[in-house]
Amino acid sequence: MDANGALDILWVLIAGILVFFMQAGFAMVEAGFTRAKNVGNIIMKNFMDFSIGSLVFYVIGYSIMYGGEGAFFGAFDLFYDKPDDLHNLFFQTVFAATAATIVSGAMAERTKFSTYLVFSLIITMVIYPISGHWVWGGGWLSELGFHDFAGSTVVHSVGGWAALAGAWIIGPRIGKYNGKTNAIPGHNMVLGALGVFILWLGWFGFNPGSQLAISGDNAYAVALIVITTNLAAAAGAAATMFVTWFRYGKPDLSMTLNGALAGLVGITAGCDAVSPEGAIAIGVIAGIIVVFSIEFIDKVLKIDDPVGAVSVHGVTGAVGTLLVGFFATDGGVFYGGGFSLLGVQALGVLSIGAWAFGLGLILFTVLKYTMGLRVSEQEEREGLDIHEHGQSSYNY
Repeated sequence: MDANGALDILWVLIAGILVFFMQAGFAMVEAGFTRAKNVGNIIMKNFMDFSIGSLVFYVIGYSIMYGGEGAFFGAFDLFYDKPDDLHNLFFQTVFAATAATIVSGAMAERTKFSTYLVFSLIITMVIYPISGHWVWGGGWLSELGFHDFAGSTVVHSVGGWAALAGAWIIGPRIGKYNGKTNAIPGHNMVLGALGVFILWLGWFGFNPGSQLAISGDNAYAVALIVITTNLAAAAGAAATMFVTWFRYGKPDLSMTLNGALAGLVGITAGCDAVSPEGAIAIGVIAGIIVVFSIEFIDKVLKIDDPVGAVSVHGVTGAVGTLLVGFFATDGGVFYGGGFSLLGVQALGVLSIGAWAFGLGLILFTVLKYTMGLRVSEQEEREGLDIHEHGQSSYNY
């Protein structure tokens, strides 16, 4: 192996380590946005998402996603062990864990831990790898020219739409809707803010790492992706802050934190294909849309999503993927490319959304009527930490 090859492998591994640290970011966001009596349960779910995900993705998930050239399915090879590709195995493992973790926040504070573990295993083993193969494994969407560079749809929308199915099937937390929509504030916005900063940092592995190389001219591509990623996050945060300031009379902290994440999710599909100015526009659009999406899901659909995961990951992931069709400097509508790319983007968003949401509905319905999906009313009122794990996160 030459020096450039070794450098590229090192880059992928470092980027994967940054993405791994995003698990801590998700854990802090979800812990901060939920109540103190359930923090340990949230941490445990995030911890096991990565632990179970690492094992099952190594055993079978990676080969389903990358092991063959079928239009809809890779290969069914157990225990992936090709030594020249283990860096990519690690990088994709941390991506798979991200898709699973998104769901835990939307179903927080009322889901049975044992049942959640079964879901976490299945999304990492089946749901994520199969649709991921369609785009990144040489499947039918990649053949059509669908562009999702780092996973606005492949990772984030898959997690977001599965989260929507889970939150809908399990129902709202006690006291959320009793004639009106009641806010159930999170217990620690400091943790929530820390989590967003960690996620923002981790995204500099998530998006630039997806270049899968940094040697030679790849370094210029990586630098562009770092800039577009950062600008979209900043624009998303600023846009959300101003929207909430105008709508609520005060700039809302929790919404603004989600605005930064919306910008990050939105730019992930096209971070390599848009200009810095286009990245700002995508971030602004995502930051605006996330506010109205959270309000709509909460107040109109009355689906209880404690952390806004469906809006941040599902909705803005879909929107960001569609916006590639407008803002891509090569083939986008705003750059004279016509509507061909936009049409392919829409097809990918709809097909993967239907896959993740449809399988999520089936899986959570089956789990509801077999293992049981929800804790008892007493357990929910007293807290999952004590009842599911036998300890409190805050021992005063």
